[in-house]
Amino acid sequence: MSSSDQMQKFVAFFKALADENRVKIIALLAHKPHSVEELAANLGVTSATVSHHIQRLVQADLVDGRVQQYYSVYTLKPETLRHMAGIFSTPEGIQAVTPNLDLNVYANKVRAEYFVRGRLKEFPNQLKKRELVLLRLAEEFEPGKRYSEKRVNEILKTFFPDVATLRRELVNHKLLVQAGGYYWRATEQQRI
Repeated sequence: MSSSDQMQKFVAFFKALADENRVKIIALLAHKPHSVEELAANLGVTSATVSHHIQRLVQADLVDGRVQQYYSVYTLKPETLRHMAGIFSTPEGIQAVTPNLDLNVYANKVRAEYFVRGRLKEFPNQLKKRELVLLRLAEEFEPGKRYSEKRVNEILKTFFPDVATLRRELVNHKLLVQAGGYYWRATEQQRI
């Protein structure tokens, strides 16, 4: 599937969710399968209106229909919701949807603003910028390796004179862990 086709699929998916009645239909179908008439009665709208909404949901691959006696019965396709949520929950998924989008533009801009010739010119006050600066500093510590406080100070001093603030902030933001006089780079589990 080309990126253009995939983008159209995403647009159709989100357009399908951009209507209050369609969201209600999805909620009802998440509970159990329904016929058009049942959905119309639950929503207080006509069967024609429900049929229109169902058609949009089928096109977005959110709903599936099957004939049962004289009725078409519709069911939710939760795997489509899970698939879409999965795509938008990872940087790789976002990159697949928007291949020309650089997800690091802001981080690179902040780093260029605060780091001059490899040194931190000032410690940012804004939380988001501070976090990006701290993430950059945390890269100086090898995962799994323990560092004495003296060694941590030596590493941080190459960036900024106030090593106590940097060290404290790295620990407070769960980028470094401190125990027994040693520091180490936090794992993803420790950051939660």
